[in-house]
Amino acid sequence: MEWLSRHRRWVVAAICAFCSGAIIAVHFFPDFPFVSAIWRQEQNYENFLQKEGRKTAIHPEFVFLGLDQTTLELPPLTTQEVADNRALQLMKDRPFERGWSREVWALTLYRLFGAGARLVMFDLVFNLPSTSDPVLSDALARFRDRVVLAANIDAAGANQIILPAETLIPPPPLADDRVGYVNFWSDSVDGLVRGIYFMRSERELAGLKSFPGEEVFESFTARALQKLGRGADVPRDHELHPLRFSVVDAYPPHPFYEIFDPKLWHANYADGAFFKDKIIIIGSSAQILQDFKATPMDPATPGPVLHLQAIAAAMDHEFLRNTSETTDLVLVGAAGILAWGLIALVRRPLVSFLSILAVAIAYLALARIIYDRSGLLVVVVPVLIAFLSGGFLSLGFEYVLERLEKLRTRRTLERYVSKNLVKEILDNPDSFYSSLRGVRLPATILFSDIVGFTAMTESADPEALVKQLNEYLSRMTAAVFEHGGTLDKFIGDAVMAVWGNVSSRGVAEDAKSCARAALAMRRELRALNEKWKAEGIAPFAMGMGINQGDVLGGNIGSQEKADPTVIGDAVNLASRLESLTRTYGVDILVGASAGELIRDEFHLRSVALVQVKGKSKPVEIFALIGAKKEELDRQFLEQLETYESGLRKFRERDFAQARILFSQFREFHPGDSLSRLYLERALEYEKQPPDPAWNAVEVFKKK
Repeated sequence: MEWLSRHRRWVVAAICAFCSGAIIAVHFFPDFPFVSAIWRQEQNYENFLQKEGRKTAIHPEFVFLGLDQTTLELPPLTTQEVADNRALQLMKDRPFERGWSREVWALTLYRLFGAGARLVMFDLVFNLPSTSDPVLSDALARFRDRVVLAANIDAAGANQIILPAETLIPPPPLADDRVGYVNFWSDSVDGLVRGIYFMRSERELAGLKSFPGEEVFESFTARALQKLGRGADVPRDHELHPLRFSVVDAYPPHPFYEIFDPKLWHANYADGAFFKDKIIIIGSSAQILQDFKATPMDPATPGPVLHLQAIAAAMDHEFLRNTSETTDLVLVGAAGILAWGLIALVRRPLVSFLSILAVAIAYLALARIIYDRSGLLVVVVPVLIAFLSGGFLSLGFEYVLERLEKLRTRRTLERYVSKNLVKEILDNPDSFYSSLRGVRLPATILFSDIVGFTAMTESADPEALVKQLNEYLSRMTAAVFEHGGTLDKFIGDAVMAVWGNVSSRGVAEDAKSCARAALAMRRELRALNEKWKAEGIAPFAMGMGINQGDVLGGNIGSQEKADPTVIGDAVNLASRLESLTRTYGVDILVGASAGELIRDEFHLRSVALVQVKGKSKPVEIFALIGAKKEELDRQFLEQLETYESGLRKFRERDFAQARILFSQFREFHPGDSLSRLYLERALEYEKQPPDPAWNAVEVFKKK
C-alpha cells in the first residue's frame, strides 16, 4: 500500500492509458466480444441525436397521396358517384391486388397537373405490360418533364432490376430521365436506413468496386430533383449520404381515392387548388403493401415519405457527416490524457469528480451544438467511455487507498468498540463527539441473557463452555449489527444493545429494527441448539427484554476510561423485562411504548400488567410472537383472540368466563405456559375472589 501511495500519479496514468488504449485497440477488432459494442453504440447515440436534435425543415409543397386501406377497399359510394367518375369506375371494377387499369394512373396525371401540380412521382413499379398501357404511355409522354417512375433493384434476386414495362418506357429505361431506382440500403449492423445513394453502378450493386466509364444508375430522388431544376443539389458520387430527417409526421398520407371523390375533392382540396405548385408522390401507406423502412426516427417509415425526406435534405443541404477515423482515435487518446490530468493534478477527490462530470456534460453539449449547426457527427460514446472509465477508475483507485487505511484503523478499533459505533466515529466524527456530551434522547433498549447460565458454570467443562459462549455471543452480536443496533456492552453472558443513541432512523423504525434483531437472535439460537444437539452439547435457553423510552446518553465513566452508553428508567425496565421472561415462560417481552410502535408490523400477545421494582406505576407488557410477513402458526394466531378475550375477562374479575376461555385456548395449545398460568389463577380466584382493591397488577419487589 505504501508503494501505491508513493507512485500514485503513475498508477493513475497507467489506468487512464489502459482505458484509452483498450478502446482504440477494440476499434480495430470489431468482432471482439462485449467491448466491441462500445463503438457500435455510437450508432445508437447518433440515432438519439437525430431524434432529439435539429430537424430538416418541413416542405409544405410536398404531398403524399397514399394507397391506404380505405383506398384499396374504397368506401361506400353511390352508384351515381361511381358512374360519374371514370377513375372510380375502373378502381371499383378491378381490385388493386389484381392491378388497376393503367388508365387510372393516366387520369391521375391529368387530374393533378390540371390542378397545377409541379411534379408527380410514382413510387410504384409498373413492370408488367397491360392492355391499358397506351393511355398511360401517352400521359407520361405529355408530362415527361414533370413525372418520375420507379424501378426497383431486387436484392433478394441477385440484384435483378425490375423496370417499368417497355410499353410505357422504351428501352433502355434507366437511361430515361423519367425513371430512377427507389431503393434505400439499410445498415448491416442494426438494419436502419440512415442515408441515400444517389448513384449506383451495376458492379457496386454486386458488392464490387466501380470503375470509370461503367454505366451508372440514378436514384428516384435524383431524378425528381433534376425535374425540379435542382440537379446541382444532387451529389455526383457513389457515396452514402446520411440524411438529417424531418420530424416523424412531417408528411402524413392523404388517401389517394379522395382526389376522384367529387365531394372530398371540393371539401379537402378546394377543387384542386390545394395541389397548385405541389410536389406529389404516390405510393403505399397501407400496412398490407409492406413498403416501410426502419429509420433512426421511426421503425416504420413509409417508403414514399423517405423519398420526400431525401429530397428535402438535398434541397436544404442537410446531409450529415462523420468525423474521420484518425480524428476519432485522437479524441479517444486525448480523453485519457485529460482524465489523468483531472485526477493526478487535482488532489481533491470531490473537485475531480465534479470536474469529470462537468467535462463530460460539456462534451455532450458541444457534440449536440456541432450536430445542430453543421451536421457533423462528432464521435461521442468511445470518447466518453475512455474519459469516464479512466477518470472514475482512477478515483476508485484513490478511494480504495483511503478505504484500506480506514479499514486498518477500523479493524483495530473494532476489537475494543462496537462495530457500528466505530463506523459512526469514523464516518461522522464531529457529530458523534458532540452528541456524546450528554443528551436526553429516545432509544430502544434490548437485554438478553442465558437462562440458568450460572448453574452451568459450576458443572460444565470451562474450556468447552467458554467456546460455546463465544459462539453464542458472536451470533447474537451479528444479529444486532445486521439490524443497525449498537452493542453497548457484554455483562457476563448477557448482551445489552441500543437503537437510536449513535444514529437513528426514527423512533418507530428504531423499535422495529430492535424487534427484528430479537427475532433474528431467536432464530440464531435455534440453529445453534440444533448444531450443539448434534454434537452432544447441552443447549442454551434465552430471555430477552425490549423497552423504548427517553434515556440519558453520553460518555459515562472516569477520566481514565469512559464508555458511550445510555442510562435511565427505560434501560432499567428493559433489564427487568428480561428477568420476567422466566416468570411468564416466554422468550421475548416487550414494554408498552415499544409495543405500540411495532404492532403494525409484528404479532404481539398481551402478558400482564406489572409493577417492577423502582417503578410506581404499572406497565403493560407483551410477548413478541413474530413478524406479520413471516410464516407463523395460523391456528395459533386465530385462537389467540380467545386468549386475549380470556385475559380481558380476568382483568374485569369475570373469572368464570375467563376460565372457560382459557380452557378453550388450551384445548388447541395444551403446552402454552401463559394460558396455564392464567387458568390456574382464574380457578383460584373463582373459588376465593381477591379483595376489592385488586386491579390485576402484579407487583415485583425484586430485580
